[in-house]
Amino acid sequence: MKVAVYSQYYPEKSLKSFEDLINVLHKNQVSIHIEASFYNELNDGIKQNSAVKKFTELDDSYNLLISVGGDGTILRAITYVRDLSIPIVGINTGRLGFLATIQTDDIEVAITHILNGNYKTSERTLLSVETNPENEDLKVTNFALNEIAVSRKNTTSMITVETHLNDEYLTSYWADGLIVATPTGSTGYSLSCGGPVITPEANSFVLTPIAPHNLNARPLVIPDDTTIHLRVDGREDQHLMSLDSRIVTLSNATLITIKKANFKVKMVELLDESFIDTLRKKMLWGEDKRN
Repeated sequence: MKVAVYSQYYPEKSLKSFEDLINVLHKNQVSIHIEASFYNELNDGIKQNSAVKKFTELDDSYNLLISVGGDGTILRAITYVRDLSIPIVGINTGRLGFLATIQTDDIEVAITHILNGNYKTSERTLLSVETNPENEDLKVTNFALNEIAVSRKNTTSMITVETHLNDEYLTSYWADGLIVATPTGSTGYSLSCGGPVITPEANSFVLTPIAPHNLNARPLVIPDDTTIHLRVDGREDQHLMSLDSRIVTLSNATLITIKKANFKVKMVELLDESFIDTLRKKMLWGEDKRN
């Protein structure tokens, strides 16, 4: 079996879990390939392990990608997976993990189950974006798993986000910005701005305004086959657009087109896990209030 491992260098949080993971993979005679930037930060003991190699790009020969960190680490790992359909495993060394659901105390048991094929996958819809005129930074990576958002830049003044759905004018949001979120992203930035939680299998997106001036502006759930056109106006000539954790600067003259990406990613879940169980534990009632 050939496994890619992705992490970021946070010695106090991730390194111990990473070493535990490598030990489990080595014990199961897995071919281990570590992302090059992280590999270069590791100690010589791990590098000298003949089963450990490094990668800069992935291909369809990989059976799994394992991310060690939080949900943000998975969002970065997806830029390597792209449309290869490699199942993604998330080990959570952060705080709140909706994507990274394996806890550090469970690494050996959970990874062993997964290596033995005892898991299921949840397919997650992504967003893609195009701009007119084209933006160079978006030519390589123009997709997002959680959300695409436009927001103000270099000003405390609100912006106006003119919004069309399938070429039909919806409204012009007067706000700090606007979030277009997937069901996966509904538990992230959108939720913190008052958006609803959407289950992963729902064929929907949600438009969530960021601190709108008009108190009647509410999040709007739309079908995920909708094409969304945005154009921003404001006191500054430029604004920001974020794709998960990646940010680009756009001119206010830019027409932004957002729609469902033509591929999905596969998140690995243990057989006794579910989104509802994760939601209950991490957001709503808590493990101690289970009926």
